Parts: sequence; C-alpha cells; structure tokens
Amino acid sequence: MASYAEFEIEGRIGKIVPGNGVVALDIAANYSRKNDKTGEWTEETFWNRVSVFREALRKAVDEASIGDLVKVRGRMRDNRYEKNGETIYTTDRYVDKFAIITPVGERAA
Repeated sequence: MASYAEFEIEGRIGKIVPGNGVVALDIAANYSRKNDKTGEWTEETFWNRVSVFREALRKAVDEASIGDLVKVRGRMRDNRYEKNGETIYTTDRYVDKFAIITPVGERAA
C-alpha cells in the first residue's frame, strides 16, 4: 500500500511567480482564533507557498489573477539541507488539483 502526505488549501492568491517549468503561488488562508484573555474571535492570515509543475495545471494557473479565491490540493514533502553549518527544514507543496472558486471582483457565494 502506498503512503503519502496530502494538503488542501482554500484561500486567495497573493502572488504568482512564474519560473522555468514551475509556477509558485502564495495563497492566503484565514483562520479564526479566540483570544484567551478577551474571549473575542479574531481572524489571522497565514501564507502558504505551493508549486505547480504539471503543464495542464500551469495552463489553468495562467488564467488566475491575484485576489482570486482558489482551492488547491496536492502532495507534501518535508526536506532538510545544510547551510553554513545549520540544518534548514522546509515543507514543499506540489499541486495536483487547482480550481478557481471565485475570480477577483466577483462576490463569493
């Protein structure tokens, strides 16, 4: 049986970075959090960088704009490397599915 790690992010595109055979997207996901001292709920934004390699998905990403509400799903992989004697840890997210839920300028349902 195959083992894998998977992610799903629904959020707004903040940055699109085309590269050589890959497109990187920064996607903002918002989470509600209760302040233990005041009891009030606040919303926090976390940025997630994902990579799109597959050609068919890169074409879909070409139609995306900053501010679009999107849903992405794919595989995760943790890596580590040495830099200046220090171990650097990273989490790579590779997109397998990409969908624009609401284009920027349209109201979300």
